[in-house]
Amino acid sequence: MPAQGEFYRCTLCGNVVEVKQAGDGDLTCCDMPMEDLTENEAKQFKD
Repeated sequence: MPAQGEFYRCTLCGNVVEVKQAGDGDLTCCDMPMEDLTENEAKQFKD
């Protein structure tokens, strides 16, 4: 379950999303599950 503030990336197209509001379910893109980014990987996307 994605938590607020986490970043996820699509392994197929490279789209990156930040979770603004936690919820149930899994994040998907291109009909595939998105991978969660480590803190170091997510640094480049933070404000």
